[in-house]
Amino acid sequence: MVDIVDKATRSRMMAGIRGKDTKPELALRKALHARGFRYRLHAKNVTGRPDLVLPRCRAVIFVNGCFWHRHEGCRYATTPATRPEFWQAKFSANVARDIAVRDTLLETGWRVATVWECVLRKPEQVEAVAELLANWLGSGEVSQIEIEEKDLRAF
Repeated sequence: MVDIVDKATRSRMMAGIRGKDTKPELALRKALHARGFRYRLHAKNVTGRPDLVLPRCRAVIFVNGCFWHRHEGCRYATTPATRPEFWQAKFSANVARDIAVRDTLLETGWRVATVWECVLRKPEQVEAVAELLANWLGSGEVSQIEIEEKDLRAF
């Protein structure tokens, strides 16, 4: 399928996609901060430069975009029709890197949380996610957690 915009416009559009300080990330940061959690942002000294690093809890939180990190079964994890081979390679590399970073962090004693972008779309969902994370951080037990929409049904 042919792209509906010219190459320069597509390049400008793709360049505008943020890697840091995205709306879902900002919403989650605000909710966690309101609950008293203090964190570092994109710490260079932690493998994978997680979105949030909570040194006191020895925990990291990744806020993953469903499109870029291929959230399984999510309606936002679509594949562009143009250059499908390129996109498949790109997505496969992203997923492989995510797994490698998570495994490295777990091996070095960090607790890892992954929050998908789709669960942070509504304010009430952000609050529910923040509550789940607060409980997880306070428990100090589970080494890994992934928060999806199905996890919010109890709230």
